[in-house]
Amino acid sequence: MRHVISLLVENKVGVLARITGLISGRGFNIDSLAVGETENPALSRMTIVVRGDDAILEQVRKQLGKIIDVIKVIDFSGEEFVERDLMLLKVNVPAGKRGEIIEIVEIFRGKIIDVSPRDLVIELAGVEDKLEAMVNLLRPYGIKELVRTGSIAIGRGAK
Repeated sequence: MRHVISLLVENKVGVLARITGLISGRGFNIDSLAVGETENPALSRMTIVVRGDDAILEQVRKQLGKIIDVIKVIDFSGEEFVERDLMLLKVNVPAGKRGEIIEIVEIFRGKIIDVSPRDLVIELAGVEDKLEAMVNLLRPYGIKELVRTGSIAIGRGAK
């Protein structure tokens, strides 16, 4: 099962290494990991996506909660939440095809953030399936580079 885990942690050196070490030490591969400062500069939010057995992951969650620098652990499994990835990709623009590529980007509500005579840099935010769908449509034109963040997530509604 896919688990999206959000951690509120103290913004200190070594916290990321301790957390990833704990997860990988239990035999889980981290599918994605995103870390960033929160509205409070002393705190960071980590969003980790892993796949695995619910019972074993419950143990990992409890162990994460015991790490001194971890303030809060949320497993979004079974909860309503909003999740997004960010992707930047540089795509080749063959002669006469610029309009087709721009149309694909507009359909996916992406943004063209850089233009040159031979390529476009595109920004797209959304769920993983949406990003994959656009990549598949742009692949025939020639993708030169692709960079993705990990998933970020936040719970829905008031808590």
